[in-house]
Amino acid sequence: MSAGTDTVPRSALRPATLADIDAMWALRTRCVREVCSTHYPPEVIAAWASAPAPATYPQLIASGGAVLAEDIGGRLLGFGVADLAGSEIDGLFVDPDLRGSGLGRHLLQALEAKLVPGARIHLAAALNAVAFYRAQGYTVLQQGSYAHPSGIALACVYMEKHPGPARAAMPPAAG
Repeated sequence: MSAGTDTVPRSALRPATLADIDAMWALRTRCVREVCSTHYPPEVIAAWASAPAPATYPQLIASGGAVLAEDIGGRLLGFGVADLAGSEIDGLFVDPDLRGSGLGRHLLQALEAKLVPGARIHLAAALNAVAFYRAQGYTVLQQGSYAHPSGIALACVYMEKHPGPARAAMPPAAG
């Protein structure tokens, strides 16, 4: 699918389960190798791609903070993970063949809907994802470095989004 087509592929979103971690991590590793490699040197990609799934994933999944997109055959198309308590987007990955399809936006919106309404949302964006997050209303706080569990210092951009205040139920119209 070419970039910018914004035609979300036929898919269904569902909560991730612990049984999904291996497939999620395989997709994440593919994304690091194929997509992130445009913005990071080979030695960083090698260390990043070889890292195991974070020890926090089972807890984030158990808390309801992970969403998957699957096609009608059950093939994983993308996923997102958030720390619900901290209002942090932990990761968002879409099959590289579906970049620009709108699936990433769809997954991000599903994650944001799980967070505390009106709370400041924050994330550490990989360099290749900054434009995507900007297009979704996130603003840059600063460039920095994320201490990745693999031992590398991963260049990133810290970003945030301030959603509008939580909407109160509208009173019935006077009549």
